[in-house]
Amino acid sequence: MEIIADLHIHSRYSRATSKELNIPNLVKYAKIKGITLLGTGDFTHELWLKELKTQLRYNENGMLANREGFPFILSSEISSIYKQDGAVRRVHNVILSPDFETVDQIRDVLKKRGVNIDSDGRPICGIPSHELVELVKEINSRNEIIPAHIWTPWFSLFGSKSGFDKIEDCYKDQTKHIHALETGLSSDPAMNWRLSQLDKYSLVSFSDLHSYWPWRIGREATLFDLGVLNYDNIIRALRTKDGLTGTIEVDPSYGKYHHDGHRACNVNFTPAESKKHNNICPVCKKPLTIGVLNRIEELADRKEGFKPDGSKPFHSLMPLSEIISFVMNTGIMTKKVWDVYNKLIGRFDSEINVLMNTKLEDMEKVCDKRIAKMIVDVRNGNIKVDAGYDGVYGNISKDKNKPPQKSLSDF
Repeated sequence: MEIIADLHIHSRYSRATSKELNIPNLVKYAKIKGITLLGTGDFTHELWLKELKTQLRYNENGMLANREGFPFILSSEISSIYKQDGAVRRVHNVILSPDFETVDQIRDVLKKRGVNIDSDGRPICGIPSHELVELVKEINSRNEIIPAHIWTPWFSLFGSKSGFDKIEDCYKDQTKHIHALETGLSSDPAMNWRLSQLDKYSLVSFSDLHSYWPWRIGREATLFDLGVLNYDNIIRALRTKDGLTGTIEVDPSYGKYHHDGHRACNVNFTPAESKKHNNICPVCKKPLTIGVLNRIEELADRKEGFKPDGSKPFHSLMPLSEIISFVMNTGIMTKKVWDVYNKLIGRFDSEINVLMNTKLEDMEKVCDKRIAKMIVDVRNGNIKVDAGYDGVYGNISKDKNKPPQKSLSDF
């Protein structure tokens, strides 16, 4: 059974999220996207947990599912902010849990540690990452902890602003319980392959969505091939790589922290440019936010292009709405974009199927030939993306990917 999973998401109880993030909308747009398994997100939050307990039931395989049978895994993200080795550390971790009983126990333990778990869907705690892992594993060995978006500057394992250089420095004796790493939007597996210390870990990708729109949900996902979809088989695949078949990625330049820079100063630098400026913004004279590409270059012990034995394949894509919006030169939320989007989904079942599998000639029967061609170009890696930096998303480059002028034959 092929599974396309997005296990790092949020509910409307997290900061800066859509107020319409609920189970029905998540299921609706997951199906449109082509996602077949979702994390619940935010299980630590009392109000969201009540909704989950009301709307989800265990199926014959022990998986939680809604009334229509769409499956979920209980998941939540914890923000640990603490001081270690003379520096303030900010690390986000995703927890996967097998059942509501275990989730209730996790909530109880966090509350006893003084965590205000209902202040936000992604609660902030002062518990060091290695202690958090130990607490969660003591509750239930079936729990799984995945370091989230491991390269993001501000809140991650390797982040330039508060992270560590080695996994063991962060998780200490609990490193033995870390099996998978979420690479985040601003890096892809090929970038992570440059670090030999990551070879033994499963590299996974999820959306970290804050809204249910199709350019957010499932923009990154992890692929599994399992005999039966149940919690233990997913965890086994994460821990052993057996049954984990690959990932869906966005172009890492699309991520908000690929390059270095300063958002307020409109400064966007490659690592080489940052080095020339001694990592100082030429406009405000303050330190630059050092992005993912630079940080990977700093820690890498292999040359670009190295591929470890046993590495899993990945598909580098862009959200379909972004592609349509670019070609039509109009906003992503406009009726023009939705009309084309809905025609493609109506004919070819899901966005992921359109992006990964649908033939050019078949798409040309449904939409503008320029849109069909760009979908194939994205699929084949034949586009350029102007890199994101310091919290600004990247964009399909207008310089290198400008749609051709229409000829008379197009009318």
